[in-house]
Amino acid sequence: MRILLAEDDAELADRLKKVLIEAGFTVDIAADGTLAEYLGQTETYDAVVLDLGLPGMNGVSVLQRWREDGLDMPVLILTARGRWSEKQAGFHAGADDYMTKPFEMGEVVLRLHALIRRASGHAAADLRCGSLVLDTRAGRFRIDGTGLDLTAQEYRLLAYLMHNQGRVVGRSEIVEHVYERDADPDSNVVDVLLARIRRKLDRPLIRTVRGRGWVLEAGAS
Repeated sequence: MRILLAEDDAELADRLKKVLIEAGFTVDIAADGTLAEYLGQTETYDAVVLDLGLPGMNGVSVLQRWREDGLDMPVLILTARGRWSEKQAGFHAGADDYMTKPFEMGEVVLRLHALIRRASGHAAADLRCGSLVLDTRAGRFRIDGTGLDLTAQEYRLLAYLMHNQGRVVGRSEIVEHVYERDADPDSNVVDVLLARIRRKLDRPLIRTVRGRGWVLEAGAS
């Protein structure tokens, strides 16, 4: 899952980025509102962590522009502004969740997982596809009850397929959601990752749809 972190406090942004990466996310950082608004318009994100007190353009204005342009990615506001009127402004602009500083890093991860799950139509914390289970709370895969040993990139790719199971996902979409902005993976890197994941799953859960991409589904062949 790819996250946009819009935060002008460089130290906080770096610490939060490390936590999010450890939780399996890919993270792009915007240190001002103008860049955040631009990235939200031009890149593809599964969720956004948005500070309100951004230089250049405040977070409420950024969010309003996104929503006016029809961008519906989940947005978690993370800010020092905790007055009721400020919370109202954030939700009225289109926020999906709101946290005030100081905060627990782990809670940000939990809330992002919940927002992304619900945006993709999953209410439960455990996502299932046949015998494969993704525990979004722990950030772990199990198959037949046994933990699945995955690299960070394998985890990100399989998690994206899990959130979008039953839908064909193309190569460019995978690159947009699994890799950071400006990453330029080799043309066959997705094929290599999928081949490794298939070997570890050791059952036909990922089906190739010729000319379109791949789909994760129980009973695939």
